[in-house]
Amino acid sequence: MALGLLLLGAAALAALVVRSDVAHPPFQGLDDQWLAWMGGPHEGLYAALAAALNWFGGPFGVVVPLALLLLLLLRGRRVAAGFLLLVYLGGNVVVVQGLKHLVDRPRPADPLVRVDHGSFPSGHAASAALLVVIVGALLVPAARRRLWWPAGAAFTLAMMWSRTWLHAHWLTDTVAGAAAGAGAGLVAWWLLRPALARERERVRGRRGAAAGTPGSVPASEAAPVGS
Repeated sequence: MALGLLLLGAAALAALVVRSDVAHPPFQGLDDQWLAWMGGPHEGLYAALAAALNWFGGPFGVVVPLALLLLLLLRGRRVAAGFLLLVYLGGNVVVVQGLKHLVDRPRPADPLVRVDHGSFPSGHAASAALLVVIVGALLVPAARRRLWWPAGAAFTLAMMWSRTWLHAHWLTDTVAGAAAGAGAGLVAWWLLRPALARERERVRGRRGAAAGTPGSVPASEAAPVGS
């Protein structure tokens, strides 16, 4: 909870700083230097990777959450499906788009891909971080999350790099986007974690009873989580 609020607060604070002077925020020098390092040549393996990430964060980025939603519903995890919808839509529509309209920062000149209005924060970076939290919360067993979080961080960093390499965002746009996405996901996970845990136990109990597992009990008779 604390980490999520800290990340959301950092993104909001950065938005206020940028909004005070969208053309020349205090860290514009850092952004200009990073953009110069991302100058090219824009070809070869880097171009292919950046294009794939741009596509994943665009049209294909909608397919992945929908596929996860269908998987959760087929598994009988309605609370988890609701969590996915709440976090993905809330994080992208409310948090990211809200900050975009609040700040409306100009993008770098001559982006290499089609972009919409508002450079701050990066929606691609936010969606990547949000997806990492959602998958970690709903699909990755607790014992394996120590491996998942570094892998998820690497994926998010790759998405952040691709947005700057394509001149679609400033560096600080991607940092704020990742912070906003991860923060929104972590806060929502903390709020719904007890309900998700109870549902997981109910589903496990039903599967155990259906399989005739010795010692399995109906969900109505299972001890509450944390008892």
